[in-house]
Amino acid sequence: MRKLLMLVLLTLTIQAAEIGVNEHLGTMIPLDMTFINEKGEKVTLKKMMDGKPTMLSLNYYRCRGICNAQLSDMAKMLGELDLAENTDYKVITVSFGEGETPVMAKAKRKTMLEAIPRDFVQDAWHFYVSDGNSSAELAKDVGFAYKKEVSKAGVVDYIHPGTLVMISPKGKVTRYLNGINQLPFDVKMALMEAGEGKTGPTIAKKLLLCFAYDPKGRTYVFQWEKITGIVITLIMIFFFIYLVKTSGREEKDNQQTKGDE
Repeated sequence: MRKLLMLVLLTLTIQAAEIGVNEHLGTMIPLDMTFINEKGEKVTLKKMMDGKPTMLSLNYYRCRGICNAQLSDMAKMLGELDLAENTDYKVITVSFGEGETPVMAKAKRKTMLEAIPRDFVQDAWHFYVSDGNSSAELAKDVGFAYKKEVSKAGVVDYIHPGTLVMISPKGKVTRYLNGINQLPFDVKMALMEAGEGKTGPTIAKKLLLCFAYDPKGRTYVFQWEKITGIVITLIMIFFFIYLVKTSGREEKDNQQTKGDE
């Protein structure tokens, strides 16, 4: 039983390392990397960013999972963001899906721009596909780990995280905002820090585990419900381990008793 438990924990650890966000704060991304835009043109990352702090999302356009939810939330959030798009920041969405085309990028961009609930400078948000292996290289540089899966019917899907990566005008990774729902205030602060080249801790990991954001007070408030849930979960884990150890001792005692007889 103990061996089985260790095997399960080891498997979960390996999967977590293979898929997720392995933060590379302070990493400098090569600005000469090239991608293909919606018009089929080859563009460098430097030109894509245009000397502005940049918000990067990594998605794939055929995604039937969290990509649509994340991009839709980005459109809503950008409509509420208290910064001037294309002046204070740029947004780039890069597909890591193999075989995706500029036509697909164009269609996705049109849908997302139309979803922004206000007049938005359309040149501020562009969608790209890989030029050769550039998308995979970019994902590796920012620590975005995903896994390709092919069904028996030959359908390709990817298991991947959802995150926004903030990049300074010089190409430094300054912050991660993990998850598919982002608050405009958090994004604004992260973009302002990126503009100054300052790296910062990931709020989603450091605060939101136990805190929730109060938009009126613009601060984080403690949530007892989350702590209670964590404590109950830990108690259940320890109780399970206790049962495993107890059953092991009983088996050992029974074997010794039979040996003495």
